[in-house]
Amino acid sequence: MNRTAEASLTGKVILDEAGIAEKVRSLGAAITKEFGRNLSEVALIGIQTRGAVLVRRLAQHLEKTSGHPMAIGILDITLYRDDVHAIADQPEVKETDLPFDIEDRALVLVDDVLFTGRTVRSAMNALIDYGRPRCLRLAVLIDRGHRELPIGADYVGLTIKTLVDDVVDVNFKEIDEEDSVRVRRKKKE
Repeated sequence: MNRTAEASLTGKVILDEAGIAEKVRSLGAAITKEFGRNLSEVALIGIQTRGAVLVRRLAQHLEKTSGHPMAIGILDITLYRDDVHAIADQPEVKETDLPFDIEDRALVLVDDVLFTGRTVRSAMNALIDYGRPRCLRLAVLIDRGHRELPIGADYVGLTIKTLVDDVVDVNFKEIDEEDSVRVRRKKKE
């Protein structure tokens, strides 16, 4: 996509409710393709906050298509962020719930948007405190580019080209009263 096309994304709905549902199905199909009959041995872990919503939707889809219950966990990375002191004096720590042993287990880390790679790096650091997984994969709804770290997603719902100053807003009914993905310009300070 050229720069003109990138700018044309601003302010538009990139995905609506049906589009998000279709991307969840495609993420599920890609995960199933890799793990096949061993899918029941895989655990899905959503990064707080919107990754936690996405992981529940993905697990529900995988359970429906495979017939096997999926182990899901929720991970808060607040205290693992490399900018934790810059975001607040008293950062808000959310729930981490990993109701299974991650040692020697196949894990799929789930988040809404992959941007610089710093969130994923923080999540990997957090997970290592809980054990050493057999393998770790990354599933994201949106990959928007502009990496600062050498991190890539194994499963991507949609890749979009954005400007570095753009903001990708992922909205889920469970939090935001609608399902949508939009790109907007960051407000100048």
